[in-house]
Amino acid sequence: MTDRRRLASNGRVAHVSLRGQVEAGRFVEGARRQPSVTSVALLSRPDGARARELVTGEVFVVLDDDGRHSFGFAERDGYCGYVGSALLYPAAAVTHRVVAARSYRKAASGLKDTSRAFHLSFGSLLRVVGERDGWAEIEIDPSDRGEPARQFVPAVHLAPVGQRFGNPADVAELLLGTPYLWGGNSAFGIDCSGLVQAACLACGIPCPGDSDMQAAELGRALPPETPPARGDLLFWKGHVAIAADAATLIHANAYHMAVAFEPIEAAIARIAAQGDGPVTSRRRP
Repeated sequence: MTDRRRLASNGRVAHVSLRGQVEAGRFVEGARRQPSVTSVALLSRPDGARARELVTGEVFVVLDDDGRHSFGFAERDGYCGYVGSALLYPAAAVTHRVVAARSYRKAASGLKDTSRAFHLSFGSLLRVVGERDGWAEIEIDPSDRGEPARQFVPAVHLAPVGQRFGNPADVAELLLGTPYLWGGNSAFGIDCSGLVQAACLACGIPCPGDSDMQAAELGRALPPETPPARGDLLFWKGHVAIAADAATLIHANAYHMAVAFEPIEAAIARIAAQGDGPVTSRRRP
């Protein structure tokens, strides 16, 4: 049975790739849209629970729009759901990615400029059109919010979209202290699988959105006795962590309510004691 998290059909409209596989009134290519706000929730159903999130500039392919909610899928991994229609605008080509844990955009350049600042998360995608005295000038759709279409971001917080991190653990450490948020994908709130996905994507490693998908698809399985190497993944039922070294892991977790380091053996014992079982698998992305 097809996993509905990646089934690009709501029964009324489906993606053209599903023609002949599902029943739907219409089959469409979809329209590429992206959020210009800090993050938007990807809902399991209209007005439903947050399943995942998209950060500024990530592409969401809209298949159906009722005026309030847009149904479609995240281009990064095919994850399907609903996004508030008013939070999306037509996708534009991007040139740079935010590589600081957190940054901001504002209407004017200059260190002491006091115009209102808007948050940007790690992984946000931007279109840079120029640079001025250490500030990257970006184009961003202001929609109906009254914001200027040209804004400024500290250039040191950005890197070209093709530039990659070397190891997922490097990214996870950059996000240390980020609050734990179920279904979160941003540096303002993230969960265990969101952290792994952000870390892998920043390294150029394709990665699905939820921990069960990651356990089934990401990288290669390791024998249980394999000593953890930096960047290896440890999975429990409903949880995933990244090895920082042979004795320490880093994970977004509800025990610390943050992205935090924890000794591997202590984490294994604690998780087992709270009733969530043993490590189920180990994988190397």
